Amino acid sequence: MSALVPGVSGTRFAARTGGGRQLAGTGTLLRLALRRDRALIPVWVAIIALMVLSMPTSLGSVYRTAAERADVLHTMNTNGSMRALYGPVFADSLGALTAWRIGTFAAVLAAVMSLLIVVRHTRDEEESGRQELVSAAMVGRRAPLTAALLTALVADGVLALLLAGGLAAQGGAGALAFGIAVGGAGAVFASTAAVVAQFTESARLARGGTAALLGAAFVLRAAGDAGTGAGSSALTWLSPLGWVGQVRSFAGERWWVLLLFAAAVALQGAVAYGLAGRRDLGMSFLPSRPGPATGRLGTAGALALRLQRGSLAGWSAGFLAAGAVFGGMAEGASDLIGDNRNTLDIIERMGGRSGITDAFLATMAGMLGMIAALYVVQSVLRLHGEETSQRAEPVLANAVGRLGWAAGHLVIAFAGAALIMLLGGLGLAIGHGRDVGPLIGACLVQLPAIWTLGGVAVLLYGIAPRAAPAAWGTAGAALLLGWIGPALKVPQTVMGLSPYGHLPKLPGGEMAWPPVLTLTLIAVALVGAGLAGLRRRDLSA
Repeated sequence: MSALVPGVSGTRFAARTGGGRQLAGTGTLLRLALRRDRALIPVWVAIIALMVLSMPTSLGSVYRTAAERADVLHTMNTNGSMRALYGPVFADSLGALTAWRIGTFAAVLAAVMSLLIVVRHTRDEEESGRQELVSAAMVGRRAPLTAALLTALVADGVLALLLAGGLAAQGGAGALAFGIAVGGAGAVFASTAAVVAQFTESARLARGGTAALLGAAFVLRAAGDAGTGAGSSALTWLSPLGWVGQVRSFAGERWWVLLLFAAAVALQGAVAYGLAGRRDLGMSFLPSRPGPATGRLGTAGALALRLQRGSLAGWSAGFLAAGAVFGGMAEGASDLIGDNRNTLDIIERMGGRSGITDAFLATMAGMLGMIAALYVVQSVLRLHGEETSQRAEPVLANAVGRLGWAAGHLVIAFAGAALIMLLGGLGLAIGHGRDVGPLIGACLVQLPAIWTLGGVAVLLYGIAPRAAPAAWGTAGAALLLGWIGPALKVPQTVMGLSPYGHLPKLPGGEMAWPPVLTLTLIAVALVGAGLAGLRRRDLSA
């Protein structure tokens, strides 16, 4: 028998059954999940691993002597803004500098990968109705959740092994500690996503809620590290991202910190399992509110805005805050670089030869532009999500054409990219304290490259919807090339494969209109070809 849970709409207690029955079919579902993610997981793991494993070579070419590395350690630990971004440095070896420089960002990417995997194989399956069909077979109540968590753990485990093996030359113990810490951060947010998925009926809200918690963890770590020098604060210990640095890889490893990751995964996993057994399939502990009796959305564009406004607001706030942080670091850039010619060369390759401060600001504007590509791809692929979940069909069954329906989402994607870059430039100006117009212009000039990558997403969705997720790969490749290419002195012919490699370096550099206009026309052509393909093909069944 089952009983209603007080205060939870449509949720019931499950009958008590044996643990074996609860997990029946887990192995089959795990193999299915790994098969479905046979492209997604390798791409994510490869991108994160390449970013990390390229760092010792990059840092070694910049800081060639022990004296230079010691100077970086001292400079970083006395610069609150830089500590907020990267965390404190605990030793001056190449391994320790690698853990400092890329550890937090690798952990964030591992967390994003893990939360996407878990939500995809839990709430996404329930929302689409596929889980109901699967559960009609010999599948235990908690088997889908277990398979989703195991899939994320497999991805995090492979990533940890790659990082440990790739960094072993810097020190075996430090490499192992670093790999486990990054993989552990991913596992923590996989279990966080499992809990959040129990509280919402929407996969979109589950992803957004977990991402918001990840953002809060980053803010806590940044606030804790900003004022502690080489020490630690209570705020740092409240964040799983802070634990990554506190493991102190390559700097007298503190192995006991790794137990925090295991404890967090176990605790959140237990909570997720308990909640999963106390609700009906497709229901949640925070059910969606019914809409008004009379609809207030009169156009497809209004519906698209309603669906994507939360994501746009989050990206806008994040870019404004990030711009302010980067702008505040600009005046200290010359102190950080000092007389290190190699570091200056990298900054000039990324930001142009217009003085250290302008080159640094141009580099930060370029980084914001590369990150904004992730927003535009996400927003474009919302069309794919609406189609595959069969929510598009009821809309198109009315007096709404395919192009009109798609245009609503594309306006949010492309105009939204302009908005977040505008706010990023405004944040840079606020943090820097001057040059509002030039800094906003430096960010807006990134738009043709952003739109080009968005156009690739539209093209893939329009002509080959099953290949649409590959748009993440193009955006990731551009980000990876822009991130590590200048440090590794990648030839300009290779850098030119990215649309960002053709943009003028502002502020400080000369404005070049031909590449800007050319990239804009390419973006328009890609969007047009994608919409033409969408108009001619069948919708996904």
